[in-house]
Amino acid sequence: MCGRTACTLAPGEVSSACSYRDRQGRIRRPAWRDGDQDKYRPSYNKSPQSNSPVLVSRRHFSKDAASEERVIAAMRWGLVPSWFQESAPSKMQYSTSNCRSDGMMQKKSYKDPLFRGKRCVILADGFYEWKRQDKEKQPYFIYFPQAKRDEEEVLGVEGEDSEEWRGWRLLTMAGLFDCWTPPGGGEPLYTYTVITVEASRAMDWVHDRMPAILDGEEAVRQWLDFGAVKSLEAIKLIHPTEALCLHPVSSIVNNSRNNTPECIQPIELGVRKEAKPSASSKMMLNWLKSESPKKEGGAPESPERPPKKQQEGGAKRGSEGLMQAWLRKAESCEPAKKPRTH
Repeated sequence: MCGRTACTLAPGEVSSACSYRDRQGRIRRPAWRDGDQDKYRPSYNKSPQSNSPVLVSRRHFSKDAASEERVIAAMRWGLVPSWFQESAPSKMQYSTSNCRSDGMMQKKSYKDPLFRGKRCVILADGFYEWKRQDKEKQPYFIYFPQAKRDEEEVLGVEGEDSEEWRGWRLLTMAGLFDCWTPPGGGEPLYTYTVITVEASRAMDWVHDRMPAILDGEEAVRQWLDFGAVKSLEAIKLIHPTEALCLHPVSSIVNNSRNNTPECIQPIELGVRKEAKPSASSKMMLNWLKSESPKKEGGAPESPERPPKKQQEGGAKRGSEGLMQAWLRKAESCEPAKKPRTH
């Protein structure tokens, strides 16, 4: 399953991180849908009902656009079907934050948007999952393997202005979305659900389910381009993936109100809280404490709380540089795998 994510890039950085090559080989940088970048708030700890950046085909909002063109929208986590007749989404009697792949062809809430081409890609630094250990649960932060870069590359690239993104590689999760309008009238509400599959061998020791990850530009393209790739063909992209990294994190992430860098800080299992952290964990924490997710306009949405330190204008290192610098200095990321037992 997937019940918590992190997405710490500023709106402009999210756009740069989603850069892709069109059919003519040109690098394209998808824009935010009008006004949506103001609805998004970077966070180390996103939970259902919060807004997240979501990639969709531009044709969903502009009928004259090509279905291969992309746009970024801020959508609320937890799908509200277009046919829902109650006065408020809070009156839904069941959770729609996740959609099981083996049920999306049967359940009307998911089948309808699937066959109307309402496919989306949820963007995140990574997601959290909890492994049950005796009477407790140990959280892990899970993300794509990252390309290591030299210091000159990391510090010399301005994320929002660079043609090709060289920062943190965002996790791309397959989802479905829908648009609900209150029966009495009002602003349309765009919401999404994360499609889940059986966990891969790299992940099943943590949990028996995982998000459907679209690994690679071609998979993302096919999932989004509903004009060229029909639904029955697109669902072949929904399967487990092994290409992930993970590390254990503090239980501070258990409370969705906690929105601090410590949520994604690596910890050493079996070490008492007062023990000194490892060199790599300490290094990552120092980098994380030096910056916080950028906020651009407006107050943070509930239940997310603003970080203790807020990015001030004029800083040279954005959140992409922060994460990348940790990767460059810390221990190399190893593929997710079950730890050895003694």
